[in-house]
Amino acid sequence: MSIRTLTPSDDRKRPTSAPLRERDVVGLIASFNAGRDAERVTQKYRLLADNPFAFLRGTCHLFYQDFPGLGQSPLAWICGDLHLENFGSYKGDNRLTYFDMNDFDEAVLAPASWELVRFLVSVLVAADALTVPPAQAIALCHSFLDAYVGNLVEGKARWVERATADGMVRDLLRDLRLRERPAFLDRRTDIRKGKRKLRLDGIKALPVNEAEREKVTQFMASYAETRQTPAFFRVLDVARRIAGTGSLGQERYAVLVRGRGGLDGNFLLDLKLASSSALSPYLPVVQPPWQTEAERIVAVQKRMQAISPAFLSAVSIGDQSYVLKELLPQQDRLSLERWGGKLRRLESVMRTMGSIVAWSHLRSGGRQGSAIADEWIAYGHNGKQWRPALIDYAQTCHQQVLADWKQYANAYRAALQTR
Repeated sequence: MSIRTLTPSDDRKRPTSAPLRERDVVGLIASFNAGRDAERVTQKYRLLADNPFAFLRGTCHLFYQDFPGLGQSPLAWICGDLHLENFGSYKGDNRLTYFDMNDFDEAVLAPASWELVRFLVSVLVAADALTVPPAQAIALCHSFLDAYVGNLVEGKARWVERATADGMVRDLLRDLRLRERPAFLDRRTDIRKGKRKLRLDGIKALPVNEAEREKVTQFMASYAETRQTPAFFRVLDVARRIAGTGSLGQERYAVLVRGRGGLDGNFLLDLKLASSSALSPYLPVVQPPWQTEAERIVAVQKRMQAISPAFLSAVSIGDQSYVLKELLPQQDRLSLERWGGKLRRLESVMRTMGSIVAWSHLRSGGRQGSAIADEWIAYGHNGKQWRPALIDYAQTCHQQVLADWKQYANAYRAALQTR
């Protein structure tokens, strides 16, 4: 399907809310995941049936169908799949730990309202699982928007690190100080005859066939030749990596490399096939002519994050592109279920995440069609005009997600019973 082009006036004429849509959810999900690794996509199908939040995470391609304009919002570089679990900690290429957005597979240039609504819907869906009453869930949405608007008005892009974090994010970053590489390697590998091998536990990793092993090993050898310390990237083992929800089933590898040498000096890398964004069929603006999908993902990630993760790069193997980065013990997400009934803990998280989104829009502003800082500041000042429509549509979309999940979960359980 070709990319549609809309003018700002077209965007304003589209409705701000819509009745629930009846659609073949099972068929759409099966079509989207066709051709993926059977073992991992089976895991994905099970996860989608578990609960509405997992379903939301794994069905970004459903979310943006018939998405309304919601008024004229600035064009932003967006991660495309913003939700509560698309924030987390990681170690930057400066070896310091940060809390930021951490998944850019769907990243595109689009109206900012697309990013904001998806996040608000994730709050409403997660609130059901966290037993947060509806009124308080809406209040959390407003906490997010308060921080987003306030930071846009300030017009300065900042970042979250251990010294500036608070609440549950501060607790997470403090806990990460205790995580060391040897312990992380011990959780992901086994030592056999004095050498580390990836642990094929069916939870984090699955075995590769010889063709896959050879492909990755040959690529890493070529990649190493472009680095100052080629011995660092000598491959010790390769496995199919299990991670995420939406991307489950796509080609993805965990690569154990020599690193600095010795059992505790080994490093883990993530090598992930880059596919086209799930938002592509619905985008209202023409996108830059990226050479590869991996180039798109890496370029937008570097624009939106304050500091990039270690080894983040776009690479190619044959005619396919991949995103390469380091796997680290510092990578983690918040355990929101630990909010302990204290609403202020969740409010603090919402404020942090709202700030991060505002900073990412400011930081990436003025790049290849995205709004400049002055436009973002003006958008923040006009928040009272556009916020009600976002909250209204988020509530409608919340009900759509629940209806889609119920249809899918019922079909999944019925299929299990007929086996």
